[in-house]
Amino acid sequence: MKLAVVGGGSTYTPELVDGIARLTGDIKVTELVLVDPDAERLSVVGPFSARIMARYGHPATVWWTCDLDAAADGAGAALLQLRVGGQATRHRDETWPLECGCVGQETTGAGGFAKALRTVPVVLDVAERVRQRAASNAWIIDFTNPVGIVTRALLDAGHRAIGLCNVAIGYQRTFASLLGVPPEAVALDHVGLNHLTWERAAMVDGSDRLPELLDCHGEEIAAHTGLPLAVTRAVGAVPSYYLRYFWAHDAVVEEERGRPTRAQAVAEIERQLLAMYADPALDTKPELLQHRGGAYYSEAAVALLASLVTDAGDRQVVNVRNNGTLPFLADEAVIEVPATIGAGGAAPVPVAPVSPLMSGLIAHVSAYEELAVAAALRGGRDRVTRALLAHPLVGQYDLAEKLTDRLLAENAQFLSWTASQ
Repeated sequence: MKLAVVGGGSTYTPELVDGIARLTGDIKVTELVLVDPDAERLSVVGPFSARIMARYGHPATVWWTCDLDAAADGAGAALLQLRVGGQATRHRDETWPLECGCVGQETTGAGGFAKALRTVPVVLDVAERVRQRAASNAWIIDFTNPVGIVTRALLDAGHRAIGLCNVAIGYQRTFASLLGVPPEAVALDHVGLNHLTWERAAMVDGSDRLPELLDCHGEEIAAHTGLPLAVTRAVGAVPSYYLRYFWAHDAVVEEERGRPTRAQAVAEIERQLLAMYADPALDTKPELLQHRGGAYYSEAAVALLASLVTDAGDRQVVNVRNNGTLPFLADEAVIEVPATIGAGGAAPVPVAPVSPLMSGLIAHVSAYEELAVAAALRGGRDRVTRALLAHPLVGQYDLAEKLTDRLLAENAQFLSWTASQ
């Protein structure tokens, strides 16, 4: 199989490549191609990735290119990890909403919406070229944030696509370590939308071990959420880290105003990583890469790809159409839940009823995501304002109007339709 990594010039790519080298025994990867518009980055990341594969003795041919069509030709799968505008646009996404009293974050709130508007048209263009040039049964696996919105846009356009996030596998690994069991022994009752999820149970051999985990390791687990342990106990589930942007919004805004952005920190890490990758003697991941973000993405991606290729029928947490799984959402919504993975794709498994505390917020954000996709596809100031007004982190007309003006000004170079406004 030929694998194409779109956005292959990312400093994260060696983590993904390491996972492919270690874990793709059942997939028979014969060719790995990294494609990116940044030739300078590719000239560093590409050779380092080839050295990683060689160190593991993996037989696949590794090459890199700026030509998307060449990368897509005959590919059995395309892994998408795009960042339109790089860390500079992320820095702005994390900055200008603060001036309006709103959280600055790259995947949620006004900043996350800006990222969606920049990203969805690019991803759809990439996906269409993949559809034309790749194998007829090729899958698109999307890591590109905001994953829920991007995946919905891909599915709406008829692509064979599945969205993937590392929150669930991160909790699975954490819980397994605390319990002293292998990660595959832990099955999560993971429910919600991308970056809006809760772990309601941690099943091991048919028994829910989450109460025990909270009793014995509550503070450690709470540290992963960014919220007090009391919140987890009150909700009866472990929230993802992203719930803090909703449930501790004002405190987060004050924190963000007093420190450098995450984008600035990542940009410095990337500068150092690229210098390390350029060393022709380096053929293993540097420790610094752990601080880049994206923990366990490589394991999650390879596991998903393997199950799609081998028709494994196992369960993994992915982003997939709702199709009645959560009865309070439209079938077309994209949710993040455990699903059975096989050659035909991902089929959500039945989930227990969701409490009103969770379902209300899920429905609210899902409605915003529907409007966000419409705005990304069709443009228009009014669509941008409506999507912002629908977002629970905005929800006031005057604020939505102000944020719309700022968003459009900040992103005019990326949104072709603004020229006609």
